[in-house]
Amino acid sequence: MNYKIGVIGALGAVGQELIKLIEERNFPCETLLPLASARSAGTSVTFRGSQISTQEATEDTFKEIDLAFFCTSNAVARDLIPKAKNKDCIIIDNSAAFRQDPEVPLIIPEINASALDEAPQLIANPNCSTAIALMGLYPLHQQFGLTRFIASTYQAVSGNGVAGINELSTQINAWQKDEPAQPKIYPHPIAFNLIPQVDSFLESGYTKEEHKMLEESRKILELPELHVSTTCVRVPTMRAHAIAINAEFQKPINLSEAQAALKEFSGIDYYDTQATPPYPMPLNQTQNIHCGIGRLRKDTALDNGLAFWVVGDQLWKGAALNALQIAETLHSKQQILK
Repeated sequence: MNYKIGVIGALGAVGQELIKLIEERNFPCETLLPLASARSAGTSVTFRGSQISTQEATEDTFKEIDLAFFCTSNAVARDLIPKAKNKDCIIIDNSAAFRQDPEVPLIIPEINASALDEAPQLIANPNCSTAIALMGLYPLHQQFGLTRFIASTYQAVSGNGVAGINELSTQINAWQKDEPAQPKIYPHPIAFNLIPQVDSFLESGYTKEEHKMLEESRKILELPELHVSTTCVRVPTMRAHAIAINAEFQKPINLSEAQAALKEFSGIDYYDTQATPPYPMPLNQTQNIHCGIGRLRKDTALDNGLAFWVVGDQLWKGAALNALQIAETLHSKQQILK
């Protein structure tokens, strides 16, 4: 079975990576339909050596599509996804619009692919930092029973798509010329700086990005009482997010068992202190289908605690790759049928 696939937001950073991955991973695609806003319609994308013009995404467009990937803002997703559902598309949504809807499964295939068994029409992709954090936490949760975790994220500018990457590049060039950095999408200069704010603030003092880590982790792991505290920081790296995690578990920790659980888990590259390099970094995890886990050690502040460092490509496992892995799972279950 080959599918007619629509990529809504095909010109954005995630949409572009998704189109590349569909080709590289040889996902069964009969027709690719790149979709964008009215003002961007007509711009070409490259797929399997051919140039394909983007079209405006409208309700009628979805009549032609078996599988729709949404790589858009929340507002666009809320507007177009109900229209796509009316045309019986299978939808995988990268936005946050429907993640907390109890009827919409929130999926990381290595963790909760069983939630796809009921053949949902709409599936949500988790937030990038949540997906990367849980790739490290889930095998440890299976071994010891997770009760709480504290996460400090170091999030690349790729989290803001092409605009974030361009802003960092522009500010680095300005610095080299001794010119002032002009922030546009960030509240402060990002080149040679750290910004301890990702997304807007809530009344609690946490940001929306930090709140997503709490709510999405509870939903994916099916742990409604899980305690989570997160500080999200934007850093001047191009792509791949890094996260320092301190986690507490129900059972006493055995470090050898923890190492074995991580090494055996699909989707992880485990780094020990004898390796070269001895830990993952954004540079060696960029365009890597796996997340890298390193610096594993017993936590000295938490009972039954572990501390570790996890890095994953925000545009891949944090977005486009995870979405495609969801589609690959649906394909294996023969669930992409109109």
